[in-house]
Amino acid sequence: MNAGRAEKKPLTPPIKWGKEPNIKALQFGIVVSRFNSKITERLLTGALAVFEKEGVPSSRIEVVEVPGAFEIPGVAAQMAQCGCYHTIVCLGAVIRGDTPHFDYICAEVARGIGQVAILFGLPVIFGVLTTETVKQAMMRSGGKMNKGADAALSAIEMAQLYQGLNKKHGGVAPLA
Repeated sequence: MNAGRAEKKPLTPPIKWGKEPNIKALQFGIVVSRFNSKITERLLTGALAVFEKEGVPSSRIEVVEVPGAFEIPGVAAQMAQCGCYHTIVCLGAVIRGDTPHFDYICAEVARGIGQVAILFGLPVIFGVLTTETVKQAMMRSGGKMNKGADAALSAIEMAQLYQGLNKKHGGVAPLA
């Protein structure tokens, strides 16, 4: 009946790594910007609350503050280079003003954070808000929505995924 047509094969289901390795053995780094501190403090509080809820001991989390969002990728790279962390979470808030400065900062921060992840073969989580207004940033940093909390959940999942992949494939070297 299907003359000339190839049979469709079912897709392979995604690999699920579960809760391996023990989350208490993982080390997390957080880089947080002091600029727009009213917002970034809320992001940090949300991230730390998730780590605590998920059972990550506070001794396994190191928080480093930087002056502004532009400095986040450089410090994330230094943290990645030491090999001390299973995941690095980057938290900041860039709010549009009246000049094109917003566009340049957002682009470079996003590019820099992505480069750190690729160069060091390490999950580097983008938890930097880029909003039009302070009100939008406040909505995304507290209450029902906290992007810092979301970033921490992503960090845990990605640390476990990378560890599972490394275990399965005998370790994967970074691309750098």
